[in-house]
Amino acid sequence: MLLLAALPHSASAQSGPPPEVLQKIGPLAQRHIPHVLSRSRIIVRAVDGTSPDALLPLVQGYGGTVHKTLSMLNAKAVELPNAAIVALAESSLVDYIALDREIFGAMERSGATIGATAIRQTLGYDGAGIGIAIIDSGATSWHDDLTTNGAGQRITQFVDFVNGTTSTYDDYGHGTHVAGIVAGNGFDSSGARSGIAPGAHLIVLKVLDAAGHGHISDVIAALDYIVANKDTLNIRVANLSIATGVYESYDTDPLTVAAKRAVEAGIVVVAAAGNQGRYSDGSDAYGGITAPGNAPWVLTVGASSHAGTVDRGDDTMAAFSSRGPTAQDFSAKPDVVAPGVGTESLSDPASAFYTTKSAYLRSGTVETSYLPYLSLSGTSMAAPVVSGTVALMLQANPALTPNQVKAILQYTAQNYPAFDRLSQGAGFLNAHGAVALAALFVDPSTVYLAPPEWGARLLWGNKLMSGGRLTADASAWSANVTWGDDTTASGQAVDWGVICTSPTCDDASATWEPWNAANGNPENVVWGLTCGGADCPGPWSVDSVNEDDSVVWGTSVVWGTSVVWGTNDDDSVVWGTNDDDSVVWGTSCTDPSCEPVIWPNP
Repeated sequence: MLLLAALPHSASAQSGPPPEVLQKIGPLAQRHIPHVLSRSRIIVRAVDGTSPDALLPLVQGYGGTVHKTLSMLNAKAVELPNAAIVALAESSLVDYIALDREIFGAMERSGATIGATAIRQTLGYDGAGIGIAIIDSGATSWHDDLTTNGAGQRITQFVDFVNGTTSTYDDYGHGTHVAGIVAGNGFDSSGARSGIAPGAHLIVLKVLDAAGHGHISDVIAALDYIVANKDTLNIRVANLSIATGVYESYDTDPLTVAAKRAVEAGIVVVAAAGNQGRYSDGSDAYGGITAPGNAPWVLTVGASSHAGTVDRGDDTMAAFSSRGPTAQDFSAKPDVVAPGVGTESLSDPASAFYTTKSAYLRSGTVETSYLPYLSLSGTSMAAPVVSGTVALMLQANPALTPNQVKAILQYTAQNYPAFDRLSQGAGFLNAHGAVALAALFVDPSTVYLAPPEWGARLLWGNKLMSGGRLTADASAWSANVTWGDDTTASGQAVDWGVICTSPTCDDASATWEPWNAANGNPENVVWGLTCGGADCPGPWSVDSVNEDDSVVWGTSVVWGTSVVWGTNDDDSVVWGTNDDDSVVWGTSCTDPSCEPVIWPNP
């Protein structure tokens, strides 16, 4: 073991490390360098062509310990003395170092509101055959609603990345609630509180401990497991109702890069948007999207409220739901919103939630030894509604790519004019429309007309595109096209389908052209400028945005003081904290609007 005094000179020089070394260290890891008497958990990526095992002698030589290998990132998760971070970065074997930061845990009417109940009744889809990975706090070892008609669990695999236990369990309770929203069959409520895809099977990957805390390395390891086992377990969807703060671009953050690897492997990665949608004074807050939901390749879900009814007419945005644009990259998010207020799903009597949230426990219609249901609110509850919907879509059409899934969900979503794009994204989830359109994507020549309730728009990058019709063979659905790209890998303009150029578009003689950025009626969603004069002549671009002069453009202009990333604390604005742990409001949101709701019986 090397003594700290033996570190390379540049690591201890008062002038600090040279720029070429510093750029290999992520912003949060850089903050830990001065604290030389402490140790930190970090993720170290090896350069391309070098095995991460080659990093072991370096890490161990500087007094570090290795926690796990992160194969999809060619990296190791390690704990290291802070005084050795710069020395490690100086090695030619090291590509990038990031802090292994903490993560936190971020149905009775929901299914009927979005049309999922009608899908099962009229189209016959229930998610059967589709594997959904739940990256969360685990799941109850036994619940009637996770069985097949009361016998045999539909949890086909359980992996504990926290404690290494082999038996299925959930000591926190968050993952159990999420699992029920995705795939509960309502057995203990005579079907009333069924999840969205009650025929799906679950792969439960535990990354949160009994207090709802974890590290991004565990999430990355879970994503690695999903990619490695996707074919064997037919894993098509990964639900992440967990989140952490945004401190660097999604192009370098190990968590968002890992999510991209999963999407490139064909997995639809669904993430909660976060619960930072308003300030303590009750005013709307923009810029609170959490990671990995800040990445364009992730399907990011905000929360709406069905107001305790199945009528879409009284639906509204949940006050706590995080709004865009994203920090660092200033991208438009969320993608869609789904019910996330007063969601009734499964409880686990052996979990912390069963005690701490006992006021919100609910009974079923079947006699049980404990109260089998629990009401919770948050974008953590909205994300699994979408994950379940994606399972139904993939059952209807297993060939769908992640980009096709996102496009169909956005195109069929219902637009609410009262809410801007940085709040509702493309609109409110319409599961029935999404599954119906997914089934049509088998034949590229299929002709259809969008019903009036479909928004028929795409939030492509920072532009809202409208006026066209999606087709199954459009270039945007390719695995090598990142959502929001202008061109394909071969340099061709990305298109999403066709757009009508005839005076009338509902007859056989109608003419159609490719639907792309040139003829898609683009409407910018996010702008920014650096103003040097009284008239602020522009140019308007995302690249020139900064915290002091940002412009968020939805139905109104919101200046920097009302943007979450325009404030000056270290936690992406979780008020009252001042550490680097990136505290995120999942189920731990303290805003009154996050309180669970007990809706009156229908």
